[in-house]
Amino acid sequence: MRGTESSNKMWGGRFAEGPSAIMREINASIPFDKALWRQDIAASKAHVAMLGAQGIVSTGDMDVISAGLDQVAAEYEAQGVPENWDLEDIHMTTESRLAELIGPAAGRLHTARSRNDQVATDFRLWVRDAIDQADAGLAALQRALVMRAGEHADSIMPGFTHLQTAQPVTLGHHLMAYYEMVRRDRSRFADARARMNECPLGSAALAGTGFPIDRKATAAALGFDGPTANSLDAVSDRDFALDYLQAAAQCSLHLSRLAEEFIIWASQPFSFVALPDALSTGSSIMPQKKNPDAAELVRGHAGRIVGCLTSLMVTMKGLPLAYSKDMQDDKPPVFEAAGLLGLSIAAMTGMVADSAFRTERMRQAAELGYATATDLADWLVREADIPFREAHHITGAAVKLAEQQGVALDALSLEQLKAIDARVDERVFNALSVDASVASRASHGGTAPDQVRLRVAEAMAALEGESL
Repeated sequence: MRGTESSNKMWGGRFAEGPSAIMREINASIPFDKALWRQDIAASKAHVAMLGAQGIVSTGDMDVISAGLDQVAAEYEAQGVPENWDLEDIHMTTESRLAELIGPAAGRLHTARSRNDQVATDFRLWVRDAIDQADAGLAALQRALVMRAGEHADSIMPGFTHLQTAQPVTLGHHLMAYYEMVRRDRSRFADARARMNECPLGSAALAGTGFPIDRKATAAALGFDGPTANSLDAVSDRDFALDYLQAAAQCSLHLSRLAEEFIIWASQPFSFVALPDALSTGSSIMPQKKNPDAAELVRGHAGRIVGCLTSLMVTMKGLPLAYSKDMQDDKPPVFEAAGLLGLSIAAMTGMVADSAFRTERMRQAAELGYATATDLADWLVREADIPFREAHHITGAAVKLAEQQGVALDALSLEQLKAIDARVDERVFNALSVDASVASRASHGGTAPDQVRLRVAEAMAALEGESL
């Protein structure tokens, strides 16, 4: 809703004329910053409680203001936040409604604070909540990965480099690789949260305030570790938003890689997995199609989240201290990224948990992809004392023969292998099967089933420890 007042009653005393329609529209942030209403109410209640405790406002006014804020919050919860563009933002919208409800006492709420420290506080609170939500979602994804990895600690599949069959691995090992990526993502969010958990409230416009406020009290009331140390920095800092976006962007890249795996695995040439119906779509013209649209959208969302990071970095790159109106554009990219990230995490959690893995097809692909060729070359070096370059050539000839025969390497007879090189003996078959290959990779962090089960047990213990 656009008002027609000749001047804005919140700041109009300085101006003879009201803002033009263009200025009103470019200046208003209420269409998006209304998302901060819960944080704005919480910060305002903490602020007025401190003002009352310090004797800056009377106890009576403190109680009336606090009760009025509760009433405003109840209205927002039930009806949403109204969009009066003359009131510009969530802060003025709330203060204006408070004045309608309780009268002149509402004007005391803004004592010893500015919209600069108010929005910096609200936005930090919002980002902190977004981090907590992302962490909870990522923990659920980790649990899904660990559960499926435990089910498939022995399930053999081809491991790839350059999307070419390289060496056999287990599906459990493959899934646990993404557990590790998500573990790092969670650590980045945790680092960002710890670094941003300082309260700007009380920094006022840029220089602090002459009122005897207690910044430690408001910081504690809002769950911060303490107040920010420099008022100029506090109102102009958006590092916390950039930290969040950087963690979100890195996380989205991992989710995109996982999505790409499922897209490839679900294609008919691979047929490694059947995706859940709930996360797939059909074709309007081809009835046989089952499209991995959810995974493709996760892959696409990563580009948008990286774009959100770039947008805010460019916005902040040359701003002098302290606050500049450019910083009003800090919130849309963060809000957009948080929404996209939450959807992406949920989609990939469901995909991991509910997909049906076609392990026989995976095993067949590992065998016919000659994934144990490296094992044969290593055996020739280790047991027959053949230089690696010569062993590589011998192995290549064996792969060519198996390919011509349409069989796995371990399906070649001893006579066929001896015809390629007489130094091969029957012990070679201990190295040629995909089972033997994965079992031999028992180094720490390797793909051997026992190693996978150990990593799964450690991960389960870590996740269970978090929930205690």
